[in-house]
Amino acid sequence: MGRWAAYRLLRRLTSLSSPSSIPSHSSIHFISFSLLRSSDSAAPQFHRFRPFSYAPSSSYASLAHNYDYGIRDFNQSFVDDNDDVQSRQDEEEQIARIPVKAFFLSTSINLRSMQAENSGNVVPPTSRTSNYVTLRFCDIPSGMIGIGVENNKICNRYMVVFQYGSAVLFNVEDHEVDFFLNIARRHASGLLSDMKKDDYMVKEKATLAEDMLGGPDYIVLRHLDTDGIRIIGSVLGQSIALDYYVSQVDGMVEEFADINRAMEKTGTFTMRRKKLFQLVGKANSNLADIILKVGLFDRSEIAWREAKYAEINEYLREEYEVTQRFGNLDIKLKFVEHNIHFLQEVLQNRRSDLLEWCIIILLTIENVISICEIIRDSGAGSV
Repeated sequence: MGRWAAYRLLRRLTSLSSPSSIPSHSSIHFISFSLLRSSDSAAPQFHRFRPFSYAPSSSYASLAHNYDYGIRDFNQSFVDDNDDVQSRQDEEEQIARIPVKAFFLSTSINLRSMQAENSGNVVPPTSRTSNYVTLRFCDIPSGMIGIGVENNKICNRYMVVFQYGSAVLFNVEDHEVDFFLNIARRHASGLLSDMKKDDYMVKEKATLAEDMLGGPDYIVLRHLDTDGIRIIGSVLGQSIALDYYVSQVDGMVEEFADINRAMEKTGTFTMRRKKLFQLVGKANSNLADIILKVGLFDRSEIAWREAKYAEINEYLREEYEVTQRFGNLDIKLKFVEHNIHFLQEVLQNRRSDLLEWCIIILLTIENVISICEIIRDSGAGSV
């Protein structure tokens, strides 16, 4: 079809031009062959135009222009797409990802003995807070020593250990977790069989306009330094510890719920006084640990000194809903406290009833003895 179209175009051109301008036979074959090649190779670009056989005789230049424009438009869009992909790749390469893992492994960790054992890895503190220790473990290839990477956070692994039992690991892979946790376990007491765990991500982007940028399960910082590690570790350590204490209080709530359901069916309960006192002590110790040991509402000196750390601290506390979760925990503790007071009154009434019955029995025995003595005395007098 393309060969006949070329022939008709050439006939129309020869009718409008002089005899000297008629192309030779070889030129005709060359032009028709070229048009066939062009129509085959550029077929995807011509879907927007009319069929080639309907083109007017004077549109060779415009057709060539349109064909050339279509190729340029396709190439330009291809280049733009490549530029977008390359820019996204460049942006991704500028972001360093630092995984963060938080664990609650025991109810207490001896920080002094751990510092003494790992004195070469202790990062000097920048505040007077003494309920945590920051350890740094360097893992730098020998060929990179001395070229300025010793202080690069990507080449280092950090562990923030808290006295109340939390440990937060920075830039540690999954297969390395046990090695670092064993450092804390050697100085821990009250190890938990069901260890709590949480994952987070810190992204470091030097071209970030703000000091920080938050996202779902990650935070973007312009630069992650040791104070930033302490702030992030503090919030994550408190959050994972709060998870543990919430689970403990949930267990007490469930226990009291079972007691109430049994009382609903039988009208009484069989809890011993000792068991009730144990629940009282457990509820009070959990609340004291959250407020005193975990320091859930203590002021952070690092966040107090610089606004960027205060922003990170507030964002993470809001992200992990620390205040709201403590409020829910407080409501559950009030429910436990209410049930404890009620059961204490019931046990107290039971004890009062027991004492009253003991008194009645003693008075009865005394009266029986008195009556027996009177009968005996009266019998002896009549004799």
